[in-house]
Amino acid sequence: MTENEISYIIRGAIFEVYNTLGPGLLESVYVAALVYELEKAGLSAKTEVPVHVIYKDQKLDLGFRIDILVNNSVLIEVKSIELLAKVHHKIVGTYLVLSKIKLGILVNFNTADISESIHRKVNGL
Repeated sequence: MTENEISYIIRGAIFEVYNTLGPGLLESVYVAALVYELEKAGLSAKTEVPVHVIYKDQKLDLGFRIDILVNNSVLIEVKSIELLAKVHHKIVGTYLVLSKIKLGILVNFNTADISESIHRKVNGL
């Protein structure tokens, strides 16, 4: 399955979660519900996946965690905040580069219109 095919399923799962729960809940609630929907759709979904940072050939003892990694090929960064800032978009781009993943989705569930709060980010796709 390609990243674009996975992305289509993810988008449908995001709509299902949003239409069921609505806005205003904690990110952890949306993550759990989204993982449920993705697995129900036959995809593999892992949460809090660690990605280590390599700096000048040195593996640093810290890193970041991907909110959801789908089929080991698409990452999802989940937010539930008033407004996404430019830095949220940049963070997803950096996560893609460091993890060598080609496609990321940034979604903010705390919105009146979920269709305007789903953002695809690509890394050489």
